[in-house]
Amino acid sequence: MKVVSDISLQEKLHILADAAKYDVACTSSGVDRKGKEGYLGNSVSCGICHSFASDGRCISLLKILLTNHCIYDCKYCINRSSNDVVRTAFTPQEVCQLTIEFYKRNYIEGLFLSSGIWKSPAYTMEQICQTLYLLRTEYKFNGYIHVKAIPGAPGELLSAAGYLADRMSVNLELPTGEGLKKLAPNKSHKTILKPMRMITDTIAGHRLTIGKSAQMERSSSNRYLENSIFSAAQTGQQSSAVLQGSAGRQQIPGEVSSAAAETVIMPENPGTSGNFTLPAELRRRDWKRPFAPAGQSTQMIIGATPESDYHLLKTTQHLYQTYDLKRVFFSAYVPLNEDSALPALDTPAPLLREHRLYQADWLLRFYGFQADELLTIERPNFNEQLDPKCDWALRHLELFPVEINRAPYDMILRIPGIGPKSAMRIVQARRHGTLDFPHLKRIGVVLKRAHYFITCSGKMMYKTPIEEQYITRQLVGINQKENWQIMHQREQSFRQMSLFDDFQMQA
Repeated sequence: MKVVSDISLQEKLHILADAAKYDVACTSSGVDRKGKEGYLGNSVSCGICHSFASDGRCISLLKILLTNHCIYDCKYCINRSSNDVVRTAFTPQEVCQLTIEFYKRNYIEGLFLSSGIWKSPAYTMEQICQTLYLLRTEYKFNGYIHVKAIPGAPGELLSAAGYLADRMSVNLELPTGEGLKKLAPNKSHKTILKPMRMITDTIAGHRLTIGKSAQMERSSSNRYLENSIFSAAQTGQQSSAVLQGSAGRQQIPGEVSSAAAETVIMPENPGTSGNFTLPAELRRRDWKRPFAPAGQSTQMIIGATPESDYHLLKTTQHLYQTYDLKRVFFSAYVPLNEDSALPALDTPAPLLREHRLYQADWLLRFYGFQADELLTIERPNFNEQLDPKCDWALRHLELFPVEINRAPYDMILRIPGIGPKSAMRIVQARRHGTLDFPHLKRIGVVLKRAHYFITCSGKMMYKTPIEEQYITRQLVGINQKENWQIMHQREQSFRQMSLFDDFQMQA
């Protein structure tokens, strides 16, 4: 494969921005860093625009690959080595130039940088580190940076990237070792989970060195309700077999090994991994910058292999508990390559299934559900026509209807159509009187879903039979328009949304 370098910067941008569109593990939240004198940009939470394309991609970040050249031959990837596509690469200076120029024009507020494997994992990570170092020092960019860690790269380079970026992510790719071996023979869960564990331990070690509790500072994007997935009692029950080829032992959230506290400090002589020597300030023991302050995330491809929703959700829960991730992202597989091990090219992308898994992920992180509650081995998949909360309620009709004036908060939170804010308002409002259905509507309860599952003073809103098939038909009708929009949102094109079509970049 020949990397074409004698093309314009504009052409490189079109190729490498388009090649990055299938990586959805990209959000810009989780860090709060104000502006700094002499530097350009900031990462205050409200300063990062949470604008997403219809398929879930964040469009406030310049999202590019350093290169689409790759020595690996992952069957599901458009950039695999056996595909005949134009290969090119940015230089570190070009990435810096693009980031600064787009930032100055208010097109972006940060950078998402990923890459194919160029020559070797070590060489690729060197190029990424060079890029980030130039951006932070020579170009004085103080804005948000999300970078992909390259499995197999030396630990000192991963550490350097963590101190220069705000968020790091390592893509798990597929939830089982079998699936990964079949579709990505150059990768293994062991090599993927090793840097993930290193990032987790270094973040925890940094918290300890600045005098904070590792458990207290765990991912702030997740709510810790009683009996949630972060309950110590529940955490200890997780099976080490969820991920085949998992590296290392299970670790209880908040527990940090003695080695973890040491990894926050860069070694005195970390050496090199090729031509890139770690800058002196990254080797100093008084380096002040926090390590990956926005945490880490990962991504799993769904639909390329036959895993059930139950397996995906169990894997997701395991990752949250063991690796303290900010987010687990799901990417509906888009058939791009013709291969006997993959779905046929005319297979539609499972967009609705992707959407349901994101909703289920929300239930794990904010509603205190367990994967084993939402799905079982006997019923391992969601009804795609219903949101997972409704699906769970219909599987447990023996718990309903719930009397809204007496039910505890955690049960109110599990009623379809009621979120955390509405549940808290209900608990507060009923201290001052009895609630009825008009009150609930003003509070923000979605009664078109909730009324099947609740009573007010012993009465239902309508005379409704508590019967699974009947309620399912009604709820499917309610969701029909939304489901159609989700299923057809990408049928026209898989083109990367671009903010830069009117911008003429000079080579």
